[in-house]
Amino acid sequence: MPRMIFVNLPVTDLAASMKFYEALGFRNNPQFTDATAACMVWSEAINVMLLTYDKWRTFTSRPIPPNTSSEVLLAISLDDRDAVDAMNAAAAANGGSADINPKQDLGFMYNRNLADPDGHVWEAMWMDMAAFPTGE
Repeated sequence: MPRMIFVNLPVTDLAASMKFYEALGFRNNPQFTDATAACMVWSEAINVMLLTYDKWRTFTSRPIPPNTSSEVLLAISLDDRDAVDAMNAAAAANGGSADINPKQDLGFMYNRNLADPDGHVWEAMWMDMAAFPTGE
């Protein structure tokens, strides 16, 4: 079995969150989806589990942070700058927030930060490793 990551996020409206992530290019895995949780697949190795607050509370008694805080920033790589811009636009058009931090263009790397409807922060990024500065 390949190594995988399942990012678990508490959400207030499961259906709206699923629609948001589908608009960003994730697909739903119905095998791990029910009325309390949805598995949204980014790649063979990366999955995002959207959990209702009640479901989330079965995993931890720690409080759910308010949607104005940033408990984590999740960076996700895309094929090019246009894809970064498109994901940012899709976030804004589907209940999220675009450009919650200033966009960053370092030439070899380009990123924009967005938030889902519950305030979870994502960094859509593109990087050209061939253009990465070597420091020589």
